[in-house]
Amino acid sequence: MQPAARSRLATLLLIGLTAVWGSTFFLIRDLVQHVPPVDFLAVRFSIAAVVMVVVFWRPLRALRRDQVWVGIWLGVLYGLAQVFQTQGLATTPASVSGFITGTYVVLTPLITAVFLRERVPATTWAAVGLATAGLALLSLRGFSVGAGEALTLLAAALYALHIVGLGRHSSHEIATGLSVVQMVVIAVLTTIGAAPGGLVLPTTPGHWASVLYMVVFASIAALWAQTWAQAHMSATRAAIVMTMEPVFATLFAVSLGGESMTGRMVIGGALVLSAMFAVELLARRRPGELPVETLHHEV
Repeated sequence: MQPAARSRLATLLLIGLTAVWGSTFFLIRDLVQHVPPVDFLAVRFSIAAVVMVVVFWRPLRALRRDQVWVGIWLGVLYGLAQVFQTQGLATTPASVSGFITGTYVVLTPLITAVFLRERVPATTWAAVGLATAGLALLSLRGFSVGAGEALTLLAAALYALHIVGLGRHSSHEIATGLSVVQMVVIAVLTTIGAAPGGLVLPTTPGHWASVLYMVVFASIAALWAQTWAQAHMSATRAAIVMTMEPVFATLFAVSLGGESMTGRMVIGGALVLSAMFAVELLARRRPGELPVETLHHEV
């Protein structure tokens, strides 16, 4: 497959996983009324880890030791982000949490520019600004700062580090094995987070069906898709594309959840879409802005 085709497929995969993530808001909202949030995460990621180890044992064994360590550290970042975000939700309105979590779209290019010394073009910063404004319109209905918000911002920073790490270390050859290592580490961390109060399991067939949907599509398929896709695009471009999650969440809320469409939703969604299209057009016009490691993978 040609590099340009892989890049387009990577974008489609990321859009697909944001659609899946957006579809889980209703399921999670119902589940956490019966199962503590961290317990739900532990069940979800533990099942996903077992399935991935069994199904993808060969790609896992094919990883070199240094690649396993990369997967471990990426899994630590993602797992801690999940735990902090969930704990933050205990005292933070869901709309505010969604906006703060989405600030990884700003933190990702900041990390790239400050710590990795990579130049981020002004046009990319403009797309980041559009995406952030869209997130604010989609999510915010007021804002206050407390412990929950601080935990959520820490989660956003960890998500940004995870995105940057995947952008630098992932390749299509090791994407499957790398995603397995990450999933195992995420399962361990979320289980540790749930352990102090004892693990509470879902009790109804409907809840288990929701968990299994999220295991297959929002965990296994999504983590593999992100790991593979980020081997073929820059971290900042991936972060902007992934801000489509709240757009899909809003669409599902209106179409399936009985919520009314508002002008804020329309404008916010349009801004996020504009940011995504802008960064995609930039990537096509300036192929040299692909990260160095991505170009190496395409050789």
